[in-house]
Amino acid sequence: MITPLILTFIIITLAWLYDFWNGANDCANSVATTVSTRAMSFKNAVLLSGFFNLMGAFITTEVAKTIGKGVILPNMISQELLIFSLIGAISWIYLSTKLGIPISVTHSLVGGLLGAGIVGYGFSVIIYSGIIKILVGMILAPVLGFLGGAILILILVWTIKIFSPNIAAFKLNQKFRFGQIFTTIAVAITHGMNDTQNAMGVITISLIAGGFLSEFNVPLWVILGSGIFMCLGTIYGGQRIIKTVGRKIYKVKPVHGISAELSSSILIFACSIFGIPVSTTQVTTAGVTGTGTVERKQMVKWREIIKIFFTWIFTIPGAALISGSLFFLFSVL
Repeated sequence: MITPLILTFIIITLAWLYDFWNGANDCANSVATTVSTRAMSFKNAVLLSGFFNLMGAFITTEVAKTIGKGVILPNMISQELLIFSLIGAISWIYLSTKLGIPISVTHSLVGGLLGAGIVGYGFSVIIYSGIIKILVGMILAPVLGFLGGAILILILVWTIKIFSPNIAAFKLNQKFRFGQIFTTIAVAITHGMNDTQNAMGVITISLIAGGFLSEFNVPLWVILGSGIFMCLGTIYGGQRIIKTVGRKIYKVKPVHGISAELSSSILIFACSIFGIPVSTTQVTTAGVTGTGTVERKQMVKWREIIKIFFTWIFTIPGAALISGSLFFLFSVL
């Protein structure tokens, strides 16, 4: 018989594998524009981003509470259900990363939980208030990311015209490249604040289901481990996704990069504090699109954006289908 301790070990392993691929896919969010504008080398950018991803994991655990207690009823969650939820999410992330498609890693886990939960217990297991909270973030995050990127680039351009109208383009690009180092750090920290929380929430609820915890308090070792594996995934990197975000949507210059990254970090920070799991991918990609639309909308590769949009739409049902199917087979066998 498989004991709760063994099941917990399996869940922790899968959760940290999920975190690794989370970092690999979402690495593009904090370094794509920085690498594309040559503000930093790929190696230095991912090392810097990985370190600050780890630091961000220690700032708050509000998103972990939403994932652990706000998707499906905690008292209905079994350790077996969590295992197949994670397998569904990891499968979707791995496939998307290999294809170079930036997705919402957060929503893949939400889909995994919903798929296994519905197959196991029916639709009554869903916490609809929590799902509404997640869906509101899913809808508003790219909209606000787009607007934030567009507004910030307008402010930067107007400021330059008023205070430094004669500055050479080369010197201007150098200044913005230097500024991108700090905006990369900001995105990396907020990414750690939001996305590392997913694995934390799953591991903590599994500890409760296994009888190792009596209430939902994320242990320090869970925070540290989740941050480390996110960091390792970021260092491993997703070079195909970096190419998609940094070059295939719009030909990013330093001014676009700093605008998209700064607006993204502000939005993700606010959502993290309020426990709203959002897609760093959605926010950053929307920010890049916003900056490009303000400057030369005809140069934005809208076909690429439409492809990414449909991938976002299918992430929750796609991951849910995988986890639900596998859980069904497990239940039958």
